[in-house]
Amino acid sequence: EEAWVKLRDETGVQDTFLTHEVYKDEITLHLVAEACKLLGVKPEVVLRQFGEHFFEFCKRSGYHHMLRTLGGNLSEFTENLDALHSYLSLSYKEMNAPSFRVERNPDGTMLLHYYSDRRGLCHIVPGIIGAVAKDFFNSEITMEIVNQLEELERTGKKEHVVFLVSSKTDASSKAQILHSLTDEPNSHHVKKAKISFTMPRCHWQTSKELVHIGKGKSLKTFEPVYPMKLKIDLQTFCHAFPFHIVFDEQLVVHQAGVNLQRTVPGLQIMNIHLDEYFSIVHPEVTFTISSIRKFINSHFVMQTRREMMPEAWKDGPMLQLRGQMIWMPSLRCMLYQASPLLRSLQELEEMHMHISDIAPHDVTRDLILLNHQRLAEMELSSQLERKKEELRILSQHLEEEKRKTENLLYAMLPKHVANQLKEGKKVEAGEFKECTILFSDVVTFTNICAMCEPIQIVHMLNSMYLQFDRLTTVHNVYKVETIGDAYMVVGGVPIPVSSHAERVANFALGMIIAAKEVINPITGGPIQIRVGLHSGPVLAGVVGEKMPRYCLFGDTVNTASRMESHGLPNKIHLSPTNKCFVIQKRGEIEVKGKGSMTTYFLERNTGVSEQQIMGLCDLEATDGEESSQGSYQPGFYRRNVVICCVSLKL
Repeated sequence: EEAWVKLRDETGVQDTFLTHEVYKDEITLHLVAEACKLLGVKPEVVLRQFGEHFFEFCKRSGYHHMLRTLGGNLSEFTENLDALHSYLSLSYKEMNAPSFRVERNPDGTMLLHYYSDRRGLCHIVPGIIGAVAKDFFNSEITMEIVNQLEELERTGKKEHVVFLVSSKTDASSKAQILHSLTDEPNSHHVKKAKISFTMPRCHWQTSKELVHIGKGKSLKTFEPVYPMKLKIDLQTFCHAFPFHIVFDEQLVVHQAGVNLQRTVPGLQIMNIHLDEYFSIVHPEVTFTISSIRKFINSHFVMQTRREMMPEAWKDGPMLQLRGQMIWMPSLRCMLYQASPLLRSLQELEEMHMHISDIAPHDVTRDLILLNHQRLAEMELSSQLERKKEELRILSQHLEEEKRKTENLLYAMLPKHVANQLKEGKKVEAGEFKECTILFSDVVTFTNICAMCEPIQIVHMLNSMYLQFDRLTTVHNVYKVETIGDAYMVVGGVPIPVSSHAERVANFALGMIIAAKEVINPITGGPIQIRVGLHSGPVLAGVVGEKMPRYCLFGDTVNTASRMESHGLPNKIHLSPTNKCFVIQKRGEIEVKGKGSMTTYFLERNTGVSEQQIMGLCDLEATDGEESSQGSYQPGFYRRNVVICCVSLKL
């Protein structure tokens, strides 16, 4: 799965492919090329494995029994592949299948001729044929390319690859067979024995040799009996086979079925040439008797030429015939026994034909009706597949939007609080005995607003808040809210941690540094901020339903706000604070609502650098019991000299 995701990203292809959709070969070749780079193998290996997988896919897709019945051995199976492709083309109109021709050799091997106009895919064939031989005929084969050329006598599928197919036979097994034969008592009969490494025969072939007819005469020795004279007159023959044609070596037509004459009136003229009225669609060869005899084991599809049809039919679809070529050596003529190639009732109507025009014994009648139903089922299946793919894409988009919504919600509320609200639960207010609260604002913000355009204020605040928001992630403190130029964060809430004061203090130092990069639109220099922080207990809870907010309540909030409002530019104002920080005593000041207080300015943290505070290099952290906000050591060690160590006064 990981390899496919990586391969898909490299090639830029979609995640899934629809069964009834046609895709360009460039996509396949691009996938193969990238797979070779990813796996470090040759294209031949990838294509061969693809062929093996494609055979398994066809079996799982319901074609298992159809494939198994194509032939009793591998050569018969391969010879009938073209017929299978022709049948499938009734349902898959845009299918561009290859063509095969088999030559058997005396030594039990065979030459498999592969024709295609889709270049670069010939190495799929050994994968498919090898899997077929192993699964259907329990045989291991080897296939090697012995010739690869451009076929000149074909009108299409010009890539011609010749494979030598031979059976794998263990050398020791051969030796045992030979040894057993030579050790027989009747060794003088050994010369008559022949060792064959052809494909295993199917159950039907074996049965034919065991079944006897009449008085012990087996099918193995059966010889047909032919009549002295053919007992059928010409009229009956032409009506019984209404779409047949007989032509000689010069392609001169001598005989044609009655319905074919009705469709192509020119055939009623004697001594016309067949290639004047028809062209060969499959196999894509030149219209000569030698080419036809070369591919005589293939099914032939011929199509009428539009220019030779009657005027009334020239605008309609052309008639296609599909059938078998049979060479009659005694007459030096070829019999083309064919039927109309029709995929559905709609095509039958478009040809101005009826079911009755097809001979009752011709299964084409049943195929048209069955395929019409099959096409309807395939269309429904295709629609369902497309809907399924649409639903999958919609589901992905929904998940993406859900993720965005959750991220937005988590930006407004603590994650555990947001999850409780999503589940419809009531969020109870909680008391936190220890936390540190920070407030900040921009010095002379009122004057800046009075002298600038609103958009300048928006840009200034956005620039500043982007810096501060990043620092909340660096120091793992919770951003409570922003009101105008005021920025409020808290440490130790909503997840209690012991290092809350250190976190917020380091965050405050980072704010002072970050503010130097934000430009004051009035002066053109850096803005100045005031920062105040205070530690103590608070009560926290969700307020409101329409726009719920996670709010903090208590005297600690008020005191932290007073520290900020009574602070000085670019100073961090705090009440008595904790350890490892350099602080400067400010002295006693009058604080609104608090009276006289001794306060301090936070100068720096001696244990960390500015880069560490700004999150520009790694902060050292340990995975302890406070994994999310617990253990916090922002780059400094306890062995550092403590400049000031004052207990936190709550």
